[in-house]
This record gives sequence, structure tokens and C-alpha cells, in this order.
Amino acid sequence: MKNLLCAAGLACLSSIAAAADAFTTNRGVRVLPVNDTVYEVVPRGSGGTWDYWCAAAEYARRELGAGWTDRFYVVRGRDVSVTTGRRSSVQFTLYPERSGVEPKTGWLSLGFRPGESMSVQQGYGYCVEAAAL
Repeated sequence: MKNLLCAAGLACLSSIAAAADAFTTNRGVRVLPVNDTVYEVVPRGSGGTWDYWCAAAEYARRELGAGWTDRFYVVRGRDVSVTTGRRSSVQFTLYPERSGVEPKTGWLSLGFRPGESMSVQQGYGYCVEAAAL
């Protein structure tokens, strides 16, 4: 029983530490690092497309120092979060080659397929559009 209580206590402390490392956007969407090149966007609910792209752009710009013309890429489409366990998240990176993602070409993004990308400035455009919706 004592070991069970210790394990439960450690689990609680580790979840507090993970939450403390979270970046929260102006719209309340959490972004957490998965590893040194990949970060995960975890909205409060299921999240609209604009929530993911906006949060990924904001994190890339404010936390990772990306320039407006730098591109960020989908690593993994909508799936269960590896950082929080929530049902909906999308993973992104600024470094597709180091993250094992082949960049897709073209200007149209229809969802969250690995390799799809946009510039940080385009992603911020979703922040403005989302506010108007």
C-alpha cells in the first residue's frame, strides 16, 4: 500500500511539472514539447483547424524564435496527445528532416498530413481569422 501511495504521489508531481512546462497561447491552447525538435498542440476541446495552426505558429515564433517566413511542418496528424493523454492533438516541427518527416510541396493544406506546412506568418493569419469567427 505504501508503494502504491508513493507511485501515485510521483505521478501527480510529474503531471504538475509537465503542466508547468506548457506554453499557453493567447487563445488558451496549450503547446508542449515532445522532444528537442517536436512540439504538440493540445486544444481545450476538439479544436478547430485554425486553433492548431495558430497555436503552432505562435509557439514557433514566441518560444522557438522562428522568423515570420520560417515554415513549420506537421509531424503527426490528429491523435491522442503523448504529453497529456487528451483525445485530440497535432504534432509540429520546424525541422522536418531531423524529425523524420518528408516535407510536402504545394500551397494547399487540407488538414494535418505529415509533411504539410505553412509559414509562421500564414499560421498567425489563422489567429486573426479565428477571432473573427
